[in-house]
Amino acid sequence: MNTLRRAAHVTLTVAAIAVATACSAGGTTTPAASVTGAAGTATQAPATQAPGAKAAALAPRAASKTARKAGKPKLGIADITPMGEKVERVGVGFPIIVTFDRAVRDRAAAEAALQVQAEKPVEGAWRWVSDRKVVYRTKTYWKPHQKVLFTARLSQIPGNEAAKDVSRRFAVGTANISVVDTKKHVMKVRRDGKLTKTIPISAGRGGLPRNGVDVYLTTTGVHLAMGKKRVETMTSSWLGVTDPKDPLYYKLEIPWAVRISDSGEYVHQSAGDYQFLGKSNQSHGCVRATPAGAKWFYGISQRGDVIEVTGTKRKLDWRNGWSYWQLSWNQWKRGSALPAGSASASPTPSASPSAGEDALQG
Repeated sequence: MNTLRRAAHVTLTVAAIAVATACSAGGTTTPAASVTGAAGTATQAPATQAPGAKAAALAPRAASKTARKAGKPKLGIADITPMGEKVERVGVGFPIIVTFDRAVRDRAAAEAALQVQAEKPVEGAWRWVSDRKVVYRTKTYWKPHQKVLFTARLSQIPGNEAAKDVSRRFAVGTANISVVDTKKHVMKVRRDGKLTKTIPISAGRGGLPRNGVDVYLTTTGVHLAMGKKRVETMTSSWLGVTDPKDPLYYKLEIPWAVRISDSGEYVHQSAGDYQFLGKSNQSHGCVRATPAGAKWFYGISQRGDVIEVTGTKRKLDWRNGWSYWQLSWNQWKRGSALPAGSASASPTPSASPSAGEDALQG
């Protein structure tokens, strides 16, 4: 979809993964906007002063400076992922990722100011992944074909009353859920629950251990589509191999590439070797597909679509890209700063969201 292509370069920076993997690495980050509030009102000192009144005249000025300082918001938002409803439709596994403009001292207060309202509500919770970043995930996948409204009521955070509230509405599209069976060498794609296509594939062949991890194996677990490119350059530089004479060296222009992790795993068109598709695993960690299958999969892909890989001995790390579904629901909730049992799901949003909607639209 064109909407996803516009958002394909938006990537999520997470905690470093111990070992890289797969076909290529790298990406670009869209500059983030920020939201600030208005400053306080200054108090003017008298134009003329009586003898001995200098100290008294300075007092209002000092008070004015303090008021201006106090009138500035102490916490704002630097980025919200994904994009709003006018830019893209997202898959049913999508997370809401909020990055603040500075380290958050009172996480509970900040988290309490964040609200998620879905037309088809499901239980959800926030988890802090750094001192500036918090992620919202649902207990089960979002219902497809609906709108979800996120609102950050920053002005309700104590001491942050001068901040502007921010909101963004997301559009959830078709429920695209794919299962990659690396043992049977096939990917089955279901759309809104109906098996739509079965694509022969070839996954990571294994055989290259690094620090106790076979980096040529595709990671088993629940991945999410993070972006896509019509043609992606894939190289062996993630291995530290840059010499064309090295037997491990490669640099390829690969069509129909849908990224599914931060460590360089994609679903993409096979660069030749079509005889292995559906029969054996021969890739550097990516999921290779037939030209027709890869092009079709690229065309339907939305950020947040679910791609579950099964059958390998290498487990996907939950911090690798948007792999938050690797954590159980109880594990996920333990990352919240709010007391256990605090409600996270909200009722259906009103038709007219609050002022400031999509103030951070990228």
